[in-house]
Amino acid sequence: MIRVAARERDRGAVLVEFAGLFPLILVMVGVIWQCIVIGYTFSLAGNAADEAARAAAAADGDPGAACASAAREHLPSAWSADISCPLSGNVRQARVALRVPVLFPGAINLPITITGTAGAAEEG
Repeated sequence: MIRVAARERDRGAVLVEFAGLFPLILVMVGVIWQCIVIGYTFSLAGNAADEAARAAAAADGDPGAACASAAREHLPSAWSADISCPLSGNVRQARVALRVPVLFPGAINLPITITGTAGAAEEG
């Protein structure tokens, strides 16, 4: 009777297990990356709204144009934004709505809109 060592019976098992798990690893990396992109979009929306509200509150001329210009200046061009700067009492508010891209900006967007809001007291 010929005995086969245990090491020889398991030969190639690691390769088969890795080949089976590799697609799952790729999916998990994609999901984690998408979560990072969503978090970055939150950060961009909040910062752009904050800068837009400050610029609109301190504007000498047209506060709406100053608001939109400041918001777009602080956003990468790949993110599509909807910017509004209404006046509520004596507070200039800024709302920046960004669409969340799928995996990387510039391609397609998820059906999710993230809105950043900020306000600043009118100075003039």
